[in-house]
Amino acid sequence: MTASRPTLIAPSILAADFARMGEEIRAVEEAGADWIHVDVMDGHFVPNITIGPGMVEAVRSVTELPLDVHLMIETPDRYVGDFVSAGATTVGVHAEACAHLHRSIQTIKETGARACVVLNPATPPTAIEAVIADVDQVLIMTVNPGFGGQKFIRSALPTVSRIRSWIREQDLDVDLQVDGGITKDTIAEAAEAGANAFVAGTAVFGADDYATAIQDLKKNAHP
Repeated sequence: MTASRPTLIAPSILAADFARMGEEIRAVEEAGADWIHVDVMDGHFVPNITIGPGMVEAVRSVTELPLDVHLMIETPDRYVGDFVSAGATTVGVHAEACAHLHRSIQTIKETGARACVVLNPATPPTAIEAVIADVDQVLIMTVNPGFGGQKFIRSALPTVSRIRSWIREQDLDVDLQVDGGITKDTIAEAAEAGANAFVAGTAVFGADDYATAIQDLKKNAHP
């Protein structure tokens, strides 16, 4: 299963022009985006406040692309249903924010959404070893979560490699995603470590030509 997973680019709307959100979403869809990444922050788990289910519903109304919703919030179980009802395809929860990680994952799966478990850069991969066979996606942060435009943290790459080895060993149908500092210059390192899905914020929305930016990311992932 794992050998032929496609390279997926998920532009993060955190870097989009919020005053033109519908236009921005349609533009990256036409430019070749595979998913739309939505960063949800509560000002508690991370030091920033962003958006809620209402924005997810608005994004869903203008695109049929999968919505990859990343919950950087405390007690995420309380809000999973709201985000899925709003249109989330995948819901990601942080291992660090879940007191009962198995239960949190089951809460997502019971809604019919894809379940993703997320790790911060300094969290060891063993934190999710017990649940890796239960999820559809693993997201490794390659910046400390909370703000866009940060520098890529290379010390997180061994975690990506370790989790990719577990996915291969168990022949799991799991996407391995990285988020943070992904550019056409860093994406190859993340891909070599084993990632197949990449969140890109400023690398796409900060580019003059979204299609060229997405094409360059995919091309550079496997030079």
